[in-house]
Amino acid sequence: MARIKISARRIFSLILPLCFIFSANAEPTAVPAKSAPIEAKNETFASKNPDQYQSWKATSEQSDRVDALAEDPRLVILWAGYPFSRDYNKPRGHAYAVTDVRETLRTGAPKNAEDGPLPMACWSCKSPDVARLIQKDGEDGYFHGKWARGGPEIVNNLGCADCHNTASPDFAQGKPALTLSRPYAARAMETIGKPFDKASRFDQQTMVCGQCHVEYHFDGPNKAVKFPWDNGMKVEDMEKYYDAITFADWVNPLSKTPMLKAQHPEYETWAGGIHGKNNVTCIDCHMPKVQNAEGKMYTSHKIGNPFDSFEQTCVNCHTQDKATLQNIVAERKEAIRVLKLKVEDQIVRAHFEAKAAWDAGAKEEDMKPILMDIRHAQWRWDLAIASHGIHMHAPEEGLRMLGGALDKAADARTKLVRLLASMGITHEIPVPDISTKAKAQAAIGLNMQQIKAEKEDFLKTVVPQWDEQARKNGLLSQ
Repeated sequence: MARIKISARRIFSLILPLCFIFSANAEPTAVPAKSAPIEAKNETFASKNPDQYQSWKATSEQSDRVDALAEDPRLVILWAGYPFSRDYNKPRGHAYAVTDVRETLRTGAPKNAEDGPLPMACWSCKSPDVARLIQKDGEDGYFHGKWARGGPEIVNNLGCADCHNTASPDFAQGKPALTLSRPYAARAMETIGKPFDKASRFDQQTMVCGQCHVEYHFDGPNKAVKFPWDNGMKVEDMEKYYDAITFADWVNPLSKTPMLKAQHPEYETWAGGIHGKNNVTCIDCHMPKVQNAEGKMYTSHKIGNPFDSFEQTCVNCHTQDKATLQNIVAERKEAIRVLKLKVEDQIVRAHFEAKAAWDAGAKEEDMKPILMDIRHAQWRWDLAIASHGIHMHAPEEGLRMLGGALDKAADARTKLVRLLASMGITHEIPVPDISTKAKAQAAIGLNMQQIKAEKEDFLKTVVPQWDEQARKNGLLSQ
C-alpha cells in the first residue's frame, strides 16, 4: 500500500514528530539455509496429494467479485488520498490471489520494473513465489524495489509452499509439515511469545494462516513487512505502537489527518474472540476433515464458510441446529453493520468539518488534538471492519472497537464545533453528494476514467510479458 510522500511531511508534523520509520527489529537478513529450493508451482504436488490439491483448486469456484465501494460509498471519503478509494473488492478464493492483486486499481499501471506506485511488499501474501524469493535472495533482496519488479517472478497463486515445508521428508510421506514460510511472521510470533517450533499443533495451524491474515505495515528503507505487535494485539496496543514510531500510511487530503489503514487482522481478532480463547483453530472451521470417494479422510483446502460444511465443522462443538446458529450469526452481523454505518457517518463528517476549519484559517496547534481523535476513531473502525468474519470470530470485540471509534469521532466533532464557532462559523458544514461510488470519487477529485484506462492498457501489454518471461524461466507450467 502507498506510504507518506515527501510533500506530506509538513502535514504529518501536526500531530507527530517527523522521522523516517525504522523498526528496531528490522536488521539485515542473510539468505536462509534450506535443504532444497522451494517449489512454488502448486501442480507439482498434485499427484502425491490429489485430494488436497483438487480441493485447493476448487477455491476457483469462489469467483464472485463484490464491490465494497459500490455497497458503501462512504469508504471512498474515509480512504480519500489512498489507493483503496479507487478500488476495494471483497476477497475471493485463494486461486485468485495473483490475479486480483494484478487487476486491482490499487496497484496502478506500472510500465517498467522500477515504476510506482507500490513496493514489492504488496506481493507478500499472494504466492509461494514470495517464500522462494526470500529463500533465494534473503529478505532484503526480496523487499527492495517497486511492486512491478516482482511481476515476472511472482506468478503462482497462494498454495502449498506458503504453509508447508514441501521439501521435508514428512511432507513427502503425506504429513502436513507445517511451516512459517515468511521470516517476518516467525519473528512476530516470537514477539507475542509463540515461537513456531515450540508451539502446539493447534497453535501452529493458526500461525500458518496468521502469516497473511493479520495487520501489518511496511517498515524501513526497503518497505519490509512488519507486524505491529510489540505491545500486544489489541487495537489500543497496535495504536500505541504506531503512535510511538510516528507512523502513518497516508494523509487524508480533506482533514489533513495522518491515517492508519488496517489490513485484514483475522489472527488478532480470532485470538481475542471466543473461538481463539478456546483454541478452536482456523482449520477446525475453514478446512474440515472430509472423505474422498474411497472413504479416506483428508483436510479440505477449499477454504470457505463453515456453514457450507456444517456437519464437519460447527457440529463438532455446537448442539444447535444449522438454522439456529445461522440466525445467531446473522443477528451479530447486523448489529456490527448498523454500528459500523453510524461510525462512518460521524468520521466522514469529521473529515469535512476539519477541512472547513483549515479553509477558514485554523491554526495547527488547534487542529492537533482534533486530528489525533480522527486518526484514532478511523483506526478503531477500520480494524473492526477490515477483519473478515469478525461477527463470527469476535463479535463482542468488534462492537467494542466500533463503540470506541464512535466515542473518538464524537470527541473530534465536538472540538471542531467549538473551533469553528470561535471563527464565526456556526452553520452545519455540508457534505457533498456521496450516495454512489462514482459521486464520492468525483467529490475527492479522482479521474476514474483515466485510472481505468491506464489499468486496462497495463493488463493488455505488461502482464502478458510477465507471464511469458515466467514461462521461459520455468516458473510457470507451460
